[in-house]
Amino acid sequence: MKFLDRELVLYVIFGAFTFFVNVIVYFVFEDLLGVNYLISNIIAWFFSVLFAYITNRIWVFESKSPEILKEMSLFFGGRIFSGVVDTVLMYLFIDVMVIGDFISKIVVQVIVIILNYIFSKLIVFKD
Repeated sequence: MKFLDRELVLYVIFGAFTFFVNVIVYFVFEDLLGVNYLISNIIAWFFSVLFAYITNRIWVFESKSPEILKEMSLFFGGRIFSGVVDTVLMYLFIDVMVIGDFISKIVVQVIVIILNYIFSKLIVFKD
């Protein structure tokens, strides 16, 4: 009986790297460059999705599909949904509930990572 699935372990590891890419890009644009937090969030989303696609295709799901454009469009399409969820939750946490952006960013990213794994496993990189 397997306790830990190789795919899930790699997804968590690369999910952590993707999380750091997202958070670092977000705070560089928001804190260092003074860009609005919602725009910073969208920029961070783009960079993290690009990073996630590459790592998921190559190492996590080891996709050998020759239909890379279809796979990429499914991946980015799913990430658009989670990107909207990400941005709406950031707005609700920061502007409506008045929670700090650091805590908001961490909580929202955990939620988004879970949504992204479910979507990738069921739709994009299915066997």
